[in-house]
Amino acid sequence: MPHTFKIVAAKAGEYRVQFVYNSEIIVWSENYKSKASAKNAIASIKKNAPEAATVDLSAGETGKGYRFEIEAAKNGEHFVRFRARNGEIMVRSETYTSKASAKNAIESVKKNGPKADTVDESLAAKPAAAAKK
Repeated sequence: MPHTFKIVAAKAGEYRVQFVYNSEIIVWSENYKSKASAKNAIASIKKNAPEAATVDLSAGETGKGYRFEIEAAKNGEHFVRFRARNGEIMVRSETYTSKASAKNAIESVKKNGPKADTVDESLAAKPAAAAKK
C-alpha cells in the first residue's frame, strides 16, 4: 500500500489526520473540530514539509518556522513533531528506540507526503460508532 494521508473519525464528531504506510501510522494529528481543518492540515504538510528544517531538540538545537523536531521521550526513546510556522504542533509520531528511526519517519513525510493520496475514512467509521450506541 502506498503512503496515504487518512482522515479518520475521532471523539465527539471531530477528525484526526494520519500519515500511513503499509498500515503503519507514521504520524498523526490532534483532533480537529471540522473536516475542512483536517484537509487544510494535510495540504499544509504536503506543501511545507519537504523544505522544512529538522531540529534535534534532544541535542540542544532550536528552530522556528515550519520544522520537524526530534525530541527525547521520558523513557530515553525519541519521537518526531512537525510544527507550523506559528509554533502549533501539526502531527507527531510514536516513540522510536533509535534516533535513526525518528529521522527515517521525517524523511518519509518529506519525500512521500507531497504525492500521497488522501483517503477519507471518517464516513465509514461513523455508522459503526452509531451502531454501538
